Amino acid sequence: MGAYVNPGNEGFAGIVSGDYVDKTGLIGLVNGVIGTPNKLVAVTRPRRFGKTFAAESLVAYYSRGCDSRALFEGLDIGRDPGFGEHLNAYNVVRLDMTAFRGAPDVAGEVGRVILKDLRSALPSAGAGNEGHPNELTSSLTDFVDATSRRFVFVIDEWDAPLRERRSKDSQKAWVYFLRLLFKNTTFTAKAVAACYMTGILPIVRYGTQSALSDFREYTILAPDAYAPYVGFTEAEVEGLAARRGMDMADLRRWYDGYELPYFDEGKRRHERLRCYAPYSVMEACRRHRVASYWADSEAFGSLRLYVDMDFDGLQQSIVQAVGGAAVPVSVGTFDNDIHELTSRDDALTLLCHLGYLAYDEGTRTARVPNEEVRAELRQAVGRSRHARVAAIVRESDTLLEATWDLDEDEVAAALARAHDGGCAHQFYNNEQALRAVVRAAYIAAADHYAEVQELPSGRGVADIAYIPRRGDPAPALLVELKWNRRPTAALGQVLERDYARALREWGGPVLLVGVTYDPKTREHTCRIEEA
Repeated sequence: MGAYVNPGNEGFAGIVSGDYVDKTGLIGLVNGVIGTPNKLVAVTRPRRFGKTFAAESLVAYYSRGCDSRALFEGLDIGRDPGFGEHLNAYNVVRLDMTAFRGAPDVAGEVGRVILKDLRSALPSAGAGNEGHPNELTSSLTDFVDATSRRFVFVIDEWDAPLRERRSKDSQKAWVYFLRLLFKNTTFTAKAVAACYMTGILPIVRYGTQSALSDFREYTILAPDAYAPYVGFTEAEVEGLAARRGMDMADLRRWYDGYELPYFDEGKRRHERLRCYAPYSVMEACRRHRVASYWADSEAFGSLRLYVDMDFDGLQQSIVQAVGGAAVPVSVGTFDNDIHELTSRDDALTLLCHLGYLAYDEGTRTARVPNEEVRAELRQAVGRSRHARVAAIVRESDTLLEATWDLDEDEVAAALARAHDGGCAHQFYNNEQALRAVVRAAYIAAADHYAEVQELPSGRGVADIAYIPRRGDPAPALLVELKWNRRPTAALGQVLERDYARALREWGGPVLLVGVTYDPKTREHTCRIEEA
């Protein structure tokens, strides 16, 4: 009917005409909450994780402004018992909040465009309430009475007005506009069948209370039943890889790494669901090339700002994470205001919501999920204005050049400096800790190499392999690590088990790097040979 009220299904029709991964099972979840006390749902996840595709599917399915049976009959939702009951059965208000970025008064502009569509279809809607604070709810209620159909609200990028540096008054006006619709006992009960709201940030808190406490929240940290619809699952990516002739191992290394808590209703048990970044997987398949496809995203534009924040321990944690370590983080204090972060934990939690870190609720730690994100974080760290971070990057450049020059003493000294400056003392305790330090120390390698951990090779597995990117003249590196062993142990294992075999087909020069650490003397030793 209109642009905002009862729109058509053209958006979703365009999506399914391409190489669509069927995520319409999400509609069945929303069907299950319609008209219940749980009918207000907020599902938040990083950019490029399919939020808009999900919103378009819901609009096409519920809106009375179109006939979508043919679009959905062959998809997952077409086999749902409630498919016909809810199909095109509701008035729909569809809002993409990125469209209102230029509006000085977001809440007022949203109210005006909804009213315009309502009165275009029903001129008497809200008559006599012009200018009254309840003008919008009165008009929506009149529309429900006239059509005998309640509203399903679909709000995409709900937090866009909060992510921009608007005045506090403007931001609060938007939040309280939402309260007018969804925390109004009389109106919400009568006129709202359901609301599906998606964005990046969880619902904002003022003090200790949620501003929209009636919403059931499902975030990237705790998506629960919505976990299969946050990103692509392993099976979905395998299907794409087979259809497009892509190497599944490449897609896994570059785009996997998010493990989401999930209760599987069929198996009646809690699981951790592997999740891939959908946009990046689709771009890699379309271009037939794995690479980073995040660099032009809105989130990346602010990444260096967060890396440069002067919170105690933040830069050290980020460098450790880039190096492969899982860093402790407390996510419970984050109040979802990205403009007033107050601690290291706030900044790391925000990076989890943005998708740059993956959170493990079991260990309460965060880590870099995959090669794509590692490349972007490495770039942000490399451009940091923070003196300590810049020093770490310079040290990493020195370490890499010393490795290429076969300067064993300088490599050992550089690793010692990285160990002392970038890793807390409690990490001097095992080979995994040494691996995290070495990976952090070699962050400059991301400019030249793709990193592979535990590369099957010869008669064993090499700890870390750095394989040059296409066209880069740098030699490949095979790095073997030994903790509490004799200085020659690491390189000896590389030679004895012929780890270089895995890179022979690559055809370029290969350096074998053995690193050992003695916990008694606290000394690093390095041995380097050409394969």
